[in-house]
Amino acid sequence: QWYQRRVPITAGGMGNPLLDMTAVVDETYLKTYGPLPNNAILADAKHQPIYETLSEEYKVSYSPGGATQNSIRVAQWYLKNSNSNLATSFVGCIGKQQFGEKLKSCMAAEGIKTDYQIHDSLPTGVCAVLITGGNRSLVTRLDAANEYKDDHLTGAWHLVTDASFFYIAGYFLTVSSDSMVKIGTHAAAENKCFSMNLSAPFLSQFFQEQMKAVLPYCDIIFGNEDEARAFANDFKLGTDNLEAIAQKVSAMPKENKQRPRIVVFTQGPDPTIVFSDGKATQYPVIPISSEAIVDTNGAGDAFVGGFLSEFVQDKSIQDCVDKGAQAAHMIIQVSGCTLGK
Repeated sequence: QWYQRRVPITAGGMGNPLLDMTAVVDETYLKTYGPLPNNAILADAKHQPIYETLSEEYKVSYSPGGATQNSIRVAQWYLKNSNSNLATSFVGCIGKQQFGEKLKSCMAAEGIKTDYQIHDSLPTGVCAVLITGGNRSLVTRLDAANEYKDDHLTGAWHLVTDASFFYIAGYFLTVSSDSMVKIGTHAAAENKCFSMNLSAPFLSQFFQEQMKAVLPYCDIIFGNEDEARAFANDFKLGTDNLEAIAQKVSAMPKENKQRPRIVVFTQGPDPTIVFSDGKATQYPVIPISSEAIVDTNGAGDAFVGGFLSEFVQDKSIQDCVDKGAQAAHMIIQVSGCTLGK
């Protein structure tokens, strides 16, 4: 595989790994299991047969999923196609059954170095992507992805020491914030770059203590406009103006004083706001017609991946944002985080 050429691991990710199972199904199948068109739900007991029957009744395509894993995949895709001689890695928890093996083989095929914790009893987290006409329904079962333990990090530490840049979506605060702090401490001590995504509004409300523990290690903080305003409210920043929020977040306490914090807020079709070098700058996104949009769910993850692929090569903030916008523009025109060759 591509990574086996012993290229340096520049960007390391940690998060909740999922395997996406995508199939075009008929309305009857959708009604049998209950998810509404264009909806995303967590699986309960009545949805469990989906993960067996889907591959029996329809042609299924498999691809890695999960927020951080998708961002790393996008970064890897750009790095690989630019012949940059740089590689990426990913750590998370999967099960030992067929979905886990499928996920490992998918990641290896994309050239990403992985070190998965293997859960003995729970299966790999999986997301059934059910397509009916122009609609897309997501049924997610987290399982092993939600069970990562930081003692596994000891055996995977070589991926940490090999990497010069780290990215972890905020969703992982609900799983193993201790692991995030360990990696952040290493990054600060070695002057490596550590980044996090706010990921979802509920995290700053219900996992605020975990977020407070990780924030001082963050050299780059990503988020969208809803997540930024929820963070400002929960952390009592006293404003809902995105540029002002970005400035206040950049000034929050920080461990590594050698790296001024960069704050990046996306706003869907509206300009991306970046606070860096003491000022806020707005960058326009690439225009797209509503008819060309297939699926916006992976836009934020793709933006981060594109941004990182330039940042790890010491490119300008303008270049980083441009590549992020390009990646998001590409991903919203396909179903899921589907990458070309």
